[in-house]
Amino acid sequence: MGKKSSVLVVDDEEALRSVLSNELINEGYDVQTASDGDDAMAEIDKTPFDLVLLDIKMPRVSGFEVLKHIKEHAGGTKVVMLTGFADLKNAIESKKLGADDFVSKPYDLVDLLTTIERVLNE
Repeated sequence: MGKKSSVLVVDDEEALRSVLSNELINEGYDVQTASDGDDAMAEIDKTPFDLVLLDIKMPRVSGFEVLKHIKEHAGGTKVVMLTGFADLKNAIESKKLGADDFVSKPYDLVDLLTTIERVLNE
């Protein structure tokens, strides 16, 4: 297998962030985390990531703002939005802003991993 894909997990829920990053590390990904949009943008500006898992609803800076930042400053980075509100409006909005896909929370790990694999291979 080639080099590990690097993934940034952005979610304001600490428990979800740590579970998700541990799962991804177990799957062989190189994982960083950010607890909010500001952290995420700072990380993205410092480090190139292959993929960002991005929560939409966060305090201060929303996932949509971070998505716009990624598209402007790190165009090659794939983005999968995580939304606790499986509402179509957010999903459509995130696709319009350039997200590669979205997964609703609570997510099924197998589905999420499949989505990550597919998006990275597109």
